[in-house]
Amino acid sequence: MNYNRTNTAYAGYRSAEADAAEQKRFIIRVYNWMAAGLGLTALMAGSVAADKAMFQLIFGNPMIVIGLIIAQLGLVFWLAARVQQMSAKTATMVFLGYSALTGVTFASIFVVYPIATVGSAFVVTAGSFGAMSLYGYTTKSDLTSWGSFLFMGLIGILLASLVNIWLASPAVQWFVTYAGVLIFTGLTAYDTQRIKTMNILGNEGTDEDTKEAISGALTLYLDFINLFLMILRIMGGGGSRD
Repeated sequence: MNYNRTNTAYAGYRSAEADAAEQKRFIIRVYNWMAAGLGLTALMAGSVAADKAMFQLIFGNPMIVIGLIIAQLGLVFWLAARVQQMSAKTATMVFLGYSALTGVTFASIFVVYPIATVGSAFVVTAGSFGAMSLYGYTTKSDLTSWGSFLFMGLIGILLASLVNIWLASPAVQWFVTYAGVLIFTGLTAYDTQRIKTMNILGNEGTDEDTKEAISGALTLYLDFINLFLMILRIMGGGGSRD
């Protein structure tokens, strides 16, 4: 009897250990896909910025810029809303396509800001993102309560940004920027914990598992990109090139 109880307890322990290992592998896949998206974005941004003819073709025509932005929004909303109905291959291609389009529009950053500032902002963003994502993954605290607060803050800065198109107030711009840093650092921790718990254990290697990883990568990619833009604006003094 004692032998059986020991085996049962040991089997339960091994099961929990296996679940934790699978969850860890899932998070690594999420980070790998996010890194692939960021790498593609950087590659496209640098390539377009370095090609003067291509840069002029794109940014010299407002209709092309507007078309790119509309395409970006269409892809990201389509992926976020329909990822479970897509095949894993389609979800992957949409995510990479969105990352590439973001890179094309980001090419203007290299004209507005010095390369050293862009690099410094990336390093600061990577450090902040990494620390908050690690916290979200390892903390025993339930961050669910952060969600509604951060979402309301996100809506608030979006509305303030829209209103400031007409107000053109530097004070409002800086408020939105600093508030955005706080909101997206918080979202990084919150989203990491949410992604960790959303993984369906036992489906490793399936199409559903890949789509879960792509969905999680998109969320963290958006957190990183938005945090980067806010930090870049602060470090660049609002966008002045020396």
